[in-house]
Amino acid sequence: MNNEFDWIKSIAPTKHYHTSVKTGIGDDAAIYAVEQGYEQVIAVDTMVEGIHFKKETMPIKSIGYKALAVNLSDLAAMGATPLYFLVSVAFPKQGWSQEELSEIYHGMNQLADRWHVDLIGGDTVSTKEGLVITVTVVGHVEAGRHLLRSNAKEGDVLFITGKLGLSAFGLEKLLVEGLSVADDLSMRPFLKAHQEPEPDLAAGQLLAQCGQRVSLNDVSDGVAHEAKEIAEASGVNVVIDWEKLPICHEFTKYSLEKQEDWMLYGGEDFKLVGTVSSDKWSDLEQQFQDNQLPIYVIGAVEQGNGAVFLQRQGKRSLIEKSGYQHF
Repeated sequence: MNNEFDWIKSIAPTKHYHTSVKTGIGDDAAIYAVEQGYEQVIAVDTMVEGIHFKKETMPIKSIGYKALAVNLSDLAAMGATPLYFLVSVAFPKQGWSQEELSEIYHGMNQLADRWHVDLIGGDTVSTKEGLVITVTVVGHVEAGRHLLRSNAKEGDVLFITGKLGLSAFGLEKLLVEGLSVADDLSMRPFLKAHQEPEPDLAAGQLLAQCGQRVSLNDVSDGVAHEAKEIAEASGVNVVIDWEKLPICHEFTKYSLEKQEDWMLYGGEDFKLVGTVSSDKWSDLEQQFQDNQLPIYVIGAVEQGNGAVFLQRQGKRSLIEKSGYQHF
């Protein structure tokens, strides 16, 4: 990077979607106004080269796109609307060019423009090896309407807002064949799910506004793991019904063990898993249909103390395997 200050100027936005931004990039800190009647929601995630992405499996633009998407997914799980984001990049002096870094920001901006999210600050430093991207997102939700993992109760139904396992399936193919797998048109949906996932913001906002008691989590580390977090936070047991899981037709060509790995433990689906009272399910399902959004019942909530079970063909087993673990 020739000049840090010229670089900052090159990525500074020329406009803001939100008039609440008072001071953005160009000063020591950003300033924005807080709207009365709303709660602020903040999330941060870090992506590390070699752990979360590799050049061999991710187009450069997609790295930036995904870095923002995973954060917006956290806001979706709270029922929030995104407003602003900040980006901190640790940029290695070897192996990456300034043009590639610009392409990463282009990927972030592509998604930010779609959801009208303003870039208001960040930091850029050098590192000896490996690109590290940390994104912080700020949103808001109407006061009292935020969604938590701890809202599940006995008698609820368990739901998911889309199909599972697409990202894990796509990644497996990429690790074997590299980016050339994109030449297979049938693989495009799976590569898209892994490289440029869509945060379920519309679904999250609908759930926040539906007027029902909803628990919610986004599927970043596998639906089994996220269901476990809901179960533990709420002090209940969760049962996942295998026969009710929406499955991609392509998966039926593979073994049951493979299907389980992708759908239950693969992670990075960034769909929303949650619960709602069984007597409110029909109303919620209708609201999703009216908004042309997918939602499926995949299980139930029972009395318990934080366990998750898999039910298949009338038999039930305790799920002990989890999704991705950082430590």
